[in-house]
Amino acid sequence: MKKMIAPLLFAALVAAPASAACLAEYKAKRDNPLRLFYGTIEISGACTVAAATAQLGPQLAAQGMTLLKVLSVSQE
Repeated sequence: MKKMIAPLLFAALVAAPASAACLAEYKAKRDNPLRLFYGTIEISGACTVAAATAQLGPQLAAQGMTLLKVLSVSQE
């Protein structure tokens, strides 16, 4: 039985992701007519509100939206 557990444990550790994803929760808007948006998105780099704000602002602007606020960030 011990011979079976060791390889399974090793395989589970090797298959685990190297780094966890960082998810940012945000609010945004689009004008004319006013539409409000809420969403979550995976960000790269540091898992902080400041990093999420820096990444989301330009991404949302390219879609014609304005970032209102990054509500939270969490490591998944």
